[in-house]
Amino acid sequence: MAKPAKATLLVSWKGPGDPSPESIAVQYNPTELTFDKSAQLAEVTIPGLDTPLQQFVRGQAEKLSLDLFFDTSDQGMGEIATSVTDWTDKIYSLVKIVPTLHAPPICVLVWNEQFPGRSLGSLTEVQMKGQSRHGFQCIVESVKQKFSLFSSEGVPLRATLSVVFREYKTLDQQLKQLKLSSPDRTHGHVIKEDDALWRIAHRYYNRPDEWREIADKNDIEDPRRLVVGRFLEVAPL
Repeated sequence: MAKPAKATLLVSWKGPGDPSPESIAVQYNPTELTFDKSAQLAEVTIPGLDTPLQQFVRGQAEKLSLDLFFDTSDQGMGEIATSVTDWTDKIYSLVKIVPTLHAPPICVLVWNEQFPGRSLGSLTEVQMKGQSRHGFQCIVESVKQKFSLFSSEGVPLRATLSVVFREYKTLDQQLKQLKLSSPDRTHGHVIKEDDALWRIAHRYYNRPDEWREIADKNDIEDPRRLVVGRFLEVAPL
């Protein structure tokens, strides 16, 4: 029987780009992962409308919450008991300030190749390939420790840590991942199988009804007959 893959935290004590992050494996894999991602919206009120218009302002930092269980009671509960803090202090240290950084360290939680968010790379229709992930880059926002078993000497032997991770991305990382596209700039597009002008207009303009603009710019007389491999110039609106 294959040994279960362990969830692991890669900790960059030297800041972004640390070439040799420390690997901290959990003692027992978490049984639940809770992700919370939201967008900040502003309402634009226009007199006479039934519902105010929704204006996207920015994305909010994603949060990941999980519980980690640690237990060293199997190593003895008497004078030779091993404190569970040998494990828990490694996690608790991630919310403390690193003197050279003036901030907590940057972490990446990894587990396996099927990490939530990995399949964003397959959503080519909406161009999210750069936003797929194989781990969760973050800063530890909070650690709540609950010790529930002690030796006769008062040594803590069992603990549950409730940890909240907050998403961390540098400006350069976000610009490379998002690959923002604007309808006021010229773009190039190579026609693929099943392409249609209205799909291309929707992709670059977010307005499928502007397909005539692309047809006129590229002298396309019949929009139903597109040549696969042809280069199109998508002019700004």
